[in-house]
Amino acid sequence: MMFRHIFKYRLKCLLRDWENLFWTALFPILLASFFFMSLSNLTKNEQFNPINIAVVDNGQYRNNKSFMLALDSASKGDERLFNLSVTSQEQAEQMLKDDEIYGYIIAEEPIKLIVKNLGINQSIIKSFLDIYIQTESAAESILAENLSAMQSLLADINSRKSFVNDVPISKVAPDATTIFYYTVIAMACFYGGYLGLREVSDIQANISSVAARVNMAPVHKMKAFLSSAAAALLLHFCEVLILLAYLIFILKVDFGTRTIYVLLTAFVGSVMGLSFGTLISALVKKGEGVKIAIFTCFTMLCSFLSGMMNQGVKYKVDTELPLLSWMNPVNKLTDSFYCLHYYDTLSKYALNMAAITGFALIYCLATYLIIRRRKYASI
Repeated sequence: MMFRHIFKYRLKCLLRDWENLFWTALFPILLASFFFMSLSNLTKNEQFNPINIAVVDNGQYRNNKSFMLALDSASKGDERLFNLSVTSQEQAEQMLKDDEIYGYIIAEEPIKLIVKNLGINQSIIKSFLDIYIQTESAAESILAENLSAMQSLLADINSRKSFVNDVPISKVAPDATTIFYYTVIAMACFYGGYLGLREVSDIQANISSVAARVNMAPVHKMKAFLSSAAAALLLHFCEVLILLAYLIFILKVDFGTRTIYVLLTAFVGSVMGLSFGTLISALVKKGEGVKIAIFTCFTMLCSFLSGMMNQGVKYKVDTELPLLSWMNPVNKLTDSFYCLHYYDTLSKYALNMAAITGFALIYCLATYLIIRRRKYASI
């Protein structure tokens, strides 16, 4: 009965704490919205568009069957390299002048490329021509020296068998932007520590007057703390659920089909974040402002190493400092969401969840051992 009473009124107090509500509920939503605005067109801009080129339709071009075949092959299909126009030299020059093409080719000896400006597309055209010229020269050299060797080589190429199959690790196409949203969720889960900081501060009589009154009440301190922590956990998990709903239904972020596992990960992450906040508050005997500063700095550092600002940082830490990667609780949360989305098996996800659960248990146990022995000579 007392547990329910404390739980109820503690939940009301937390709902009136506008500062903590902003950081634990509103700030992650705002951050996810900023990511969406800056990253929504990133993958679209990375798509390759065929390069517009022209080739001069002269006698040398019509007689060079291998070059015609090479250009034709590079200009067909959905993943073609070029949009090819076969035209006269005068028209090709006009098209280049009007910026309708990036360059035009004259099939002389040697093959010439005429461009107006220098850029990536012009470099791609030149690279294609260089590869063709080198391949043609190598084939002519082999034919001139040993015709039988060339025939044998062609027979080997035609009869070659592949004993290796490409098997994708996932049916989901990789998307470089999703890692940023995963770090936002992981950070939001860890931000439950702000509520944990307050829960411990409100039972330490040497920190606040509220805590002094709590310690004088005829209720066991641990019972009061557990009921308050339960209220904080309920509130924070609801905030994380709101964030997930916002990402899925408003921003259309894909988390796959393993909804139950996503919710489980979010809940365990909330427990870990809340318990880490209680640990920081129990360890640091200074005022609440110092505790918040320490917790915020640690969370931001962990989020940075998890790839929130630059996913290259996460890759570098994972490959060069794997121990630091495993010691980073925010990184393990991020990896858990990533594994649920991209991997068909749950083995790697289970390892990450074991690490997260281990972190939560360590934080809870350490907090209990610290606050259960804390006594006050006078209040």
